[in-house]
Amino acid sequence: MLSMDWLLDLYHHHFDWRDLTLVMLSPIFAVFIAMEAWRLRKTGVFDLRDSFDSMNSGGSYLVADLILLVVLVLPAMGWVYEHRLFTVEVTPLRFVGLFLFVEFLYYGFHRGSHRIRWFWCAHVVHHGSEKMNFGTALRQSWFYPIAGNWLFYLPAVFLGFEPRWVLFALSLNLGYQFFVHTTWVNKMPAWFEFIFNTPSHHRAHHGRNAQYIDKNFGGMLIVFDRLFGSFVPEREPVDYGLEHPFPTHNLFWLNAHEWRAMFHDMAQEKTWGMRLAHLWKPPEWRRHGNGFQG
Repeated sequence: MLSMDWLLDLYHHHFDWRDLTLVMLSPIFAVFIAMEAWRLRKTGVFDLRDSFDSMNSGGSYLVADLILLVVLVLPAMGWVYEHRLFTVEVTPLRFVGLFLFVEFLYYGFHRGSHRIRWFWCAHVVHHGSEKMNFGTALRQSWFYPIAGNWLFYLPAVFLGFEPRWVLFALSLNLGYQFFVHTTWVNKMPAWFEFIFNTPSHHRAHHGRNAQYIDKNFGGMLIVFDRLFGSFVPEREPVDYGLEHPFPTHNLFWLNAHEWRAMFHDMAQEKTWGMRLAHLWKPPEWRRHGNGFQG
């Protein structure tokens, strides 16, 4: 059993308080999940096995993410920071600017994660549930750092922001996004709906209805979707889940099934050009189907 001294030593040598933002927010998330589950207990919004899958995904993601942060992400970002254009000292006002820049970069990451299959292989985990509740927000991929989600945030580091401030801004953004995964809230005031990502906007994002697919990519804000033509309002009831469902409760396959499907599709091609195209083409391009059930 790990001793407390060992854990404290690990923290002091490898982690900064900013690295643990989502961990520190976890008790708040747990309270809201419990409140929502009680409030909506008779509506079918929650399914016990689905919620268990979500919590397993969230807990294991935090562990995998912290490990890969130390061994991969921070060293890579640190190398870029050593070759930065400027040195930007963080003040409250500059942090607001950084937060808005990270929101823009998040939009690029999120849109890319839906339109480039390599990144979709990681992001698909988040869309696997056919329920919409706070627990769904916990569904995150073990393989985000390996897929390279952090690459999208390197412009902020290259510009001159210290990597941990960039990742801290991203963590706050993700913390906000937890609260848009719910049917508890219908609509916010019109001005708020116009500027911010809301439960209504994000419900549409999780829909597999034809008009909702690949829409509403914003994190905290919805303004970039409005600017770049990817916004759609929630109108008809949302059918949640994947176009190509993968029914499994196996935690490994929840994280790995789309990687398997992609490599299967690559193997069906006759040339290396066509095989490699699967890495950057959209997820729906030349899917051969695998029929695998986890």
